[in-house]
Amino acid sequence: MQQSLQISSPAAAAARPELSTDQADAWDALAEALAQAGVDLVAEELAPPQPGRARVMAVLGKAGSGKTLLLAEMTRALVAAGVHVVSGDYESKRRKDARTVAILAPTNKAAFVLRTRGVPATTIHRILYTPVYDPEYERLAEWLAGNGERPVIEGLTDAALDRALSFYQSHGSIPGALAAAGLRGSDFIQGWKRREDALDVGLIDEASMLDQRQFDDLREIFPLLVLFGDPAQLAPVGQSGDMVFDRLAAPQKLMLSRIHRQAEGNPILDLAHALADPGVDFPSFERLVRDAAARDPRVVWAERVESDLMARSPVLVWRNATRVRLISAFRAAHGAPGDALLPGEPLVCDGIELPLKHRKKRIDLEARGLIKGAQVVYLGPGKKPGFARLHVIGAMEPRISAASIIKIETPEVDEPFIPSAAHMGATFLHGAAVTIHKAQGSQWPDVQVFAPDISAAAWMNRSEAGLPLWKRLAYVAITRAQDRLLWVTKARLARPQAGLGTDDLAVEAAPLTLEAQADEPAA
Repeated sequence: MQQSLQISSPAAAAARPELSTDQADAWDALAEALAQAGVDLVAEELAPPQPGRARVMAVLGKAGSGKTLLLAEMTRALVAAGVHVVSGDYESKRRKDARTVAILAPTNKAAFVLRTRGVPATTIHRILYTPVYDPEYERLAEWLAGNGERPVIEGLTDAALDRALSFYQSHGSIPGALAAAGLRGSDFIQGWKRREDALDVGLIDEASMLDQRQFDDLREIFPLLVLFGDPAQLAPVGQSGDMVFDRLAAPQKLMLSRIHRQAEGNPILDLAHALADPGVDFPSFERLVRDAAARDPRVVWAERVESDLMARSPVLVWRNATRVRLISAFRAAHGAPGDALLPGEPLVCDGIELPLKHRKKRIDLEARGLIKGAQVVYLGPGKKPGFARLHVIGAMEPRISAASIIKIETPEVDEPFIPSAAHMGATFLHGAAVTIHKAQGSQWPDVQVFAPDISAAAWMNRSEAGLPLWKRLAYVAITRAQDRLLWVTKARLARPQAGLGTDDLAVEAAPLTLEAQADEPAA
């Protein structure tokens, strides 16, 4: 979907916070690159794209250095200049000279976090593949986007069309608007296809999570690609500690060094950045955690895991054995039976097992948010054997039914117990505890970090990309916390205060845009 966010230039300038010196330098470098690509942010003028070699730049900095602020302000400036935001849920017919930008994240949760901050983000998968609409409902979508007359469609009343229009004007989502009219995704989306047309500018958040294949795919689509990443995080598994932006030349890297959120007195970020001190070993770091907990309720020195939090915010661990033990303890504490899942149990997508001939179905599931690493909540069995009803956390259309292979691992048992199994489909592991690697790109209000695992990494004296592994693990785990960090020091589990349920999942997904308006008519 292309959207024109109507933000006037004086208002945008007045609303824009003052940039620090390093942010301003990065802004100037990006503005120059955009100007060379035909997007003049100063004059708010656009020129047709010029053929030439693709360009990649990276904005790098640790947590709290202002990367997201810079990304958000760059998005606003691009919109004010007349650049269309492509969200991935529906792309209206655009003028041939229209310039486009897409704001992307590797995971649903990361995209959701950006949307809650007013940035119209979507996932990389959702932009690599585009939906194919039924022609009848495409007329409806074009009308909602402001590019056609109000349609007359059999089976849809005027009241249903009014509901769709009201939803779209509030949330800027075509699929959400059609759902408000009483339609299901299978009614108006016939399938998905690999994107064939190139876009202009790609702004990629959480770029430390990108693997080489994703990076290559994005370079095929975007002549100008800007990566926003944290070099202190963990590199993707299988990349030998390297991140895709590590290979960029020095002039392509824009470093942010000032820590803005730390200046606001955030004890969680204070701890994260204390890890950069070479003199801080694990015992001294735990003393810093204990001291922070004594003076600020946002840090908790916990002697047991809170089982109630695990239903929506997984315990972060390093070792798989720890993960399995915590999951078993969580299920036992909630009285989960050994041969079935309870509605409300958390899952993590571990991939999609479909042969090549079912490629369209794989694309469908991935485009709807069911990608590897997606956080999911089990709602109950589906209507067909082997199917499960699921809520995909952070997805724009979170409720789906999919052929599922759900694996529940138990300590000291080689083969997992499988409460739901289709012959093929999406595979899931339990999500009450996850490894710190899998947690990258996600944030939760409250985060529990299992400190004995961090201690084990410190005792092993392992390094990754020249830094002690325990420090990288601790840094990533700590910076997943938005409001409160629980540093769990003992292998104990508190009894749950409430049973598992799904009532909390009725909350509407964050809208894609702020101040979304209909596109100009297509030429």
